[in-house]
Amino acid sequence: MIRCHVVTPTGVYGDLETEIVNVGTIDGARGILPNHMDIVMALDISKMALVNNGKRTYYAIGSGMLYFSKNVATILVDFIESQEEIDLKRAEEAKERATRRLESKDPNVDLRRAEISLKKAMTRIDVKQMN
Repeated sequence: MIRCHVVTPTGVYGDLETEIVNVGTIDGARGILPNHMDIVMALDISKMALVNNGKRTYYAIGSGMLYFSKNVATILVDFIESQEEIDLKRAEEAKERATRRLESKDPNVDLRRAEISLKKAMTRIDVKQMN
């Protein structure tokens, strides 16, 4: 088993046990099994899946880092929300706001910030709607 120690800027999210860690990195999707070699990965805004007793649990995560050593995955992310914690209506509203900002011709709009907001909203929507 792998112990996932998840930390956000607001504190420790939790210590989770899993058989496999699936995350999105800046280089694409990655999976880590027990006894994997030590590794450091830059995480992208994406979904994270953990498996325990054959049951897959999904999370929306922000960008950050994953450090893996001796079957402990230390995950430092901007945010994490489990599938149950995601408010679908709020995520859809955030997607609409970000889309409007990106489509506006206002030179004062921070396009990079709007792109990040859109990606976060779309990730939350995707995770919430997974079976």
